Amino acid sequence: MNGAPELATLVRQPFELLREIERRSARAHPGGAAAMPSEWVGIGFRIGEEQFVASREQVREVLMLPDGMTRVPGARRWLLGIANLRGHLLPLVDVKLLLGSGRTSLRRATRVISVNHREIPAGLVVDEVLGFRRFTEQEHGRELPETIIRCERFLTGAYLRGEERWPVFDLFEFVESPLFLQAAEE
Repeated sequence: MNGAPELATLVRQPFELLREIERRSARAHPGGAAAMPSEWVGIGFRIGEEQFVASREQVREVLMLPDGMTRVPGARRWLLGIANLRGHLLPLVDVKLLLGSGRTSLRRATRVISVNHREIPAGLVVDEVLGFRRFTEQEHGRELPETIIRCERFLTGAYLRGEERWPVFDLFEFVESPLFLQAAEE
């Protein structure tokens, strides 16, 4: 390899081994770390038949739907109730119903996304959580796709990978919205 020593010959010389790995890395990626595309990581989830992604910083944890929850008298139908999760009360909200697209079917795949918001505790009930999704900056677009569940006002762009479009759902914008904060039945 262009007069470069074999890595196996440098096993007993750790400093020289690291120096050679660094040289090879610099040749493979001219410009260093600045040339490496930055990565955005989010949590993929499904509401109805549509898939979305939320920033992992906005998600505290993903939970199974709790067995027991207490209904809140005088609350809108989309506020499913309050659940005690490890000693903390968490309001559970049916996202699909709140957005006016019908009730979420409670199945084995149904999950609760606990929003990592400082002031507004919220557990968002979604049809399914699809796990971590990683995207590069080049895959991001500011174009807001139309959605069936009418949530465009909570989208901040989308990632496009091949034919798959992953709209970015801003969970903080959602829980801070007047729509979300008006949980009392009128």
